[in-house]
Amino acid sequence: MTVPHGSVFVQRQQAPLPSVTRIAAFGESVIREMTRLAQRYDAVNLAQGFPDFPAPAPVKAAAVRAIRGDLNQYAVTWGAPELRAAIAAAYGRRGWAGIDPEHDVTVVCGATEAIAAACLALLEEGSEVLVCDPLHESYAPALLLAGARAVPVPLRWPDWTFDADALRGAVGPHTRALILTNPHNPTGRVFRDDELAAIAALCRDHDLFAFTDEIYEHIVYEGRHRFLAQYPGMAERTVTVSALSKAYAVTGWRVGWAIAPAPLSDALRKVHDFLTIAAPTPFQAAGVAALGLGDAYHERLAHVYRRRRDLLLRALAAAGMAGAAPQGAYYVLADVSPHLAAGGFADSAEFAKWLVEETGVAVVPGTALFLTPGAGRALVRLAFPKRSATLELAGERLIAAARRLGVAPRRVFAQRQRAGRAQQGREGRRA
Repeated sequence: MTVPHGSVFVQRQQAPLPSVTRIAAFGESVIREMTRLAQRYDAVNLAQGFPDFPAPAPVKAAAVRAIRGDLNQYAVTWGAPELRAAIAAAYGRRGWAGIDPEHDVTVVCGATEAIAAACLALLEEGSEVLVCDPLHESYAPALLLAGARAVPVPLRWPDWTFDADALRGAVGPHTRALILTNPHNPTGRVFRDDELAAIAALCRDHDLFAFTDEIYEHIVYEGRHRFLAQYPGMAERTVTVSALSKAYAVTGWRVGWAIAPAPLSDALRKVHDFLTIAAPTPFQAAGVAALGLGDAYHERLAHVYRRRRDLLLRALAAAGMAGAAPQGAYYVLADVSPHLAAGGFADSAEFAKWLVEETGVAVVPGTALFLTPGAGRALVRLAFPKRSATLELAGERLIAAARRLGVAPRRVFAQRQRAGRAQQGREGRRA
């Protein structure tokens, strides 16, 4: 920093930054860093999960009407009553009756804030929280800021199932909660009924809270999405989180919500009040319109995303990558072991940097998505909430990169285990 001194600029000495323990264990977001690199190198951005196509016209029109109607000041701290009522009604139409919009629903600034607020509100210093590994990169920092620690429970390649005994074995004397993303980011798993029942039993047996990130609840291709909060004994201990961002292509609006019984909601609202005060008022009004689009909209949404998924999977196979086809959400976690070997890359972080700089495609290195040391070194995450033309261009560049490295194409991308296919088939028939 410089300050003028007559006609001469003098460098001002800055005091050293204080060493703050609670932020020392994490750095800046790797996902956002890859977006910055995509902008720098004019790359196709398959790193960050935001659409490159328009939000639904009725939703945008509702936001414009709200702004022009001067709904531009603070909303009620825990959410505009109309939006909270719309949230409760939307879940009620899907079989979740009895949500009280006055006491059980809190509107926040996106799902990320909801998870962070739940951690701050309900976890004591020194708490341990079970998380699936891999996981979204925001969970561990949220726990650290709350004075808690994430305990990883590995999901097993290539189907990304978990071992129920390993889950139970991860519980210790300081375990207070579990965070679950369903459908899962970054793997695309949609957890089965028996898996959710096992998680619910664990929470009941050990008196654990469950923070469930359900933001991809409408983007499901295989199996059936179920709310953990609806399993026996879970309503009183679960904070269910979702948002407008993914289903309605408005990731920049930052409107999300948490559904929890009044005692948990009261604690969460205290934290939310002093974190962000309120979510953006005109976008809350637009949220009412979004939630009113109904089942037909969500069915089309899943159908269109399935086409995008399949388009990307064909390109990844042609580029020599392999993995499991995602059952939900809009990410693919792909194995790039042949690419690392052919190019002499140390890990997926080094490969992702080369890919964005040299071939013009941005992805997220798996090393940013695992807590287990060494995990994710040969994996990358690719997001497909993009127009077909964008995905086709990315595919062409990925195939060209594979040819440049001398990596052979694959016949198919999906490497799902036979047992996993059989179980998913039973799930589909029961749905």
